[in-house]
Amino acid sequence: MNQIREGIVPVSQPNPELRELFEADQAERKNHPPFGTPEYESLRRRDAARREQVRQIIAAGQAVAPEDFYFAALVLHHGGTLDEVWQAHTLAQKSADRGYRPARWLTAATLDRWLMMQGKPQKYGTQIVPDGRRQRVWPVDPATTDAERAALDVRPLALQHRRAAELSRTEPMPDMSRAPVWLTQAIARGLLPDTDDTDD
Repeated sequence: MNQIREGIVPVSQPNPELRELFEADQAERKNHPPFGTPEYESLRRRDAARREQVRQIIAAGQAVAPEDFYFAALVLHHGGTLDEVWQAHTLAQKSADRGYRPARWLTAATLDRWLMMQGKPQKYGTQIVPDGRRQRVWPVDPATTDAERAALDVRPLALQHRRAAELSRTEPMPDMSRAPVWLTQAIARGLLPDTDDTDD
């Protein structure tokens, strides 16, 4: 008997391999090792292996369900290149467009990360970085409103600044000598001015 009736669209089931890669990625971040340590470098190698597996699955056309695109985007989001982060953004957008709500925030975060890595202001304000003394929100496009943030499940900017201040109090400052080039260049160019943004 034909199970596909007229007017009924079959629901694609999430790819179990992508789900497994996503869950492994998230499990490793429950006890994230300090930046620059041997444990951190080991994590980055495992991250790279997961990203390669995700790319192979996507290339084979085995990502179909909205959750698949979200799982893939989250893993690729932890990449270190602009191409990887942009691919994560396009996949998150595809997932969100198909109605998977958790992908809304990831759509904003991947765009912000992509802009940040180029030394540009982020749009939504999802990204917090260390500057050698404290954690801070990377500069944000002042034209973006909290209403735009809310549409993608991003917290108001004032709350994000408070989150950065909390991290400054509770988290140790990483070894900035091992910071990514885009971050050290931003600090050297004065893109992170020494101002208190908590009232923005």
